[in-house]
Amino acid sequence: MKVTWEEPGWDDLGWERLSAGVGRRRLPVWDCTVGLVTGAGGALLIDAGSSLAEGAGLRLEAQALAGRRVDFLALTHPHFDHVFGAAAFAGAHVLAAAGTPGNSGEFEAVGREALCADAVRNGLDVRASEEAADTLVVPHENVRETHTLDLSLSPAGGREVSLVNVGPGHTRRDLAVVVPGDPVVVFCGDLVEESGEPQAGPDAVPSHWPAALDRLLALGGEDALYVPGHGAVVDAAFVRAQRDALASRFGVSRRPVD
Repeated sequence: MKVTWEEPGWDDLGWERLSAGVGRRRLPVWDCTVGLVTGAGGALLIDAGSSLAEGAGLRLEAQALAGRRVDFLALTHPHFDHVFGAAAFAGAHVLAAAGTPGNSGEFEAVGREALCADAVRNGLDVRASEEAADTLVVPHENVRETHTLDLSLSPAGGREVSLVNVGPGHTRRDLAVVVPGDPVVVFCGDLVEESGEPQAGPDAVPSHWPAALDRLLALGGEDALYVPGHGAVVDAAFVRAQRDALASRFGVSRRPVD
């Protein structure tokens, strides 16, 4: 007798389904978002949580939803609440945005000690912070422009996802993930935040941030769902308004994106 796998309900595991095979989860404490895109030939997780324990839990949930292990892990930017769970995904191919000119371009250049200190400062347990920093995953591949992943089994494709280096902005290495479909879903990382003001830390590049949001809007279009790094899913009008607010906040004039 042939045993068939039945996809569990996203809601049953605390995930929000956005379109066929695409969902996201809002994590506790920092309200950080992780995303999941599933296909017959692969599964992509977007960001990894804030600790090894959180990452391990996400791995089990993602595997249950996808019916397979996580094959690819895309890290939207190098902040602890998005990357500290990455070591839980042994065997996954890890991708991140390449650094900007004037930066070493290496993910670990952010610094394990700096990430650990930031995590502790924001309330993560010292031991959990140190453990995650010690096992920090260095991406296997740095995306300089656009990288396409095919998650289908068909030679003709049909489940292609675009990883796009849209920064700098929130950091010097901002990666967006664009999932075609009806609707298009754009995972924005912390370039967009809904549950609070966008945070501009010492690694932000404010002069380029509004242009990064213009690129997001060009990628997704007017009818896309935009998934922020923190908070509820938003629409193009929200992203545009946040773009204008950031331009005003940082004194950046509007200019078209090539």
